[in-house]
Amino acid sequence: MASLVRFAPELGRWLTQNLDRGQPVQALVGIMSQRGMDARAAQAIVDAFVDARQRRQPVPVDSVELPDDDAPAATARLPPGTRIHAAGREIVVYSRADDPVFAALGNVLDAEECRTLIEMARPRLKPSTLVDPVTGQDIVSDKRTSYGMFFRIAENDFIARIDRRVSSLTNLPIENGEGLQVLHYPVGAGSEPHFDYLQPTNAANRESIARSGQRVSTLVTYLNDVPAGGQTVFPTLGWAVSPLRGNAVYFEYCDDAGRVDPRSLHASAPVTQGEKWVVTKWMRQRRFVSAGS
Repeated sequence: MASLVRFAPELGRWLTQNLDRGQPVQALVGIMSQRGMDARAAQAIVDAFVDARQRRQPVPVDSVELPDDDAPAATARLPPGTRIHAAGREIVVYSRADDPVFAALGNVLDAEECRTLIEMARPRLKPSTLVDPVTGQDIVSDKRTSYGMFFRIAENDFIARIDRRVSSLTNLPIENGEGLQVLHYPVGAGSEPHFDYLQPTNAANRESIARSGQRVSTLVTYLNDVPAGGQTVFPTLGWAVSPLRGNAVYFEYCDDAGRVDPRSLHASAPVTQGEKWVVTKWMRQRRFVSAGS
């Protein structure tokens, strides 16, 4: 069972003002803890505010739910060890965390595979879209200034090989994956903080969750070295991953009970020199079925 944590409305106004100013999330949690608030309660309140703002919903007024400490811990889907064998490829685990589940990986793709993905994707690029949280429609927004395209699952032998590798690495069937998405960020391009899990605030997302379950994990693999900028930033956690060719960042945000983790909030820092190419894979709880299927 979850317990209710109450807070003064003045705290809510203080949080809103500081989040508007772009203050780091963990810094706010630290200040609240220093002032005598339980650390778990402080984290829950700040997470709730960040989640509501991201979903463009009203922020909590005077209380949030605090998950029960006795709730079962999430079990990582990513295989253990410092080296993971995935469909014939040895992937290096440079760092990992268990709560939330996160890993910085190396040797996910080789240089030729990176070049091939870029060249196959380049003629199919279009301005990237995001899902409007109210309507559920894909829209072009200044919150994401990249260009992107999707491959179909196993649309050719090369893409099928990558799909098999990601399936083995994420420990989920190939059919649970959405199609590989390639994104291109020119100088100045990036994306604002967002969640990859689907928020059931509109009919389109609710229908997608009903068909295929929630998204559970993301693998972002970098297809080129970025001279400056372009890091994958996790503002709630204070983490940032540098974009280096063939390396990847992996993170999970939905457990077996369907509970999502707002600490997975992330963004792409603007590219300040050069360009950035990535390929992203989202995995679902069940076989992915698109809206048109």
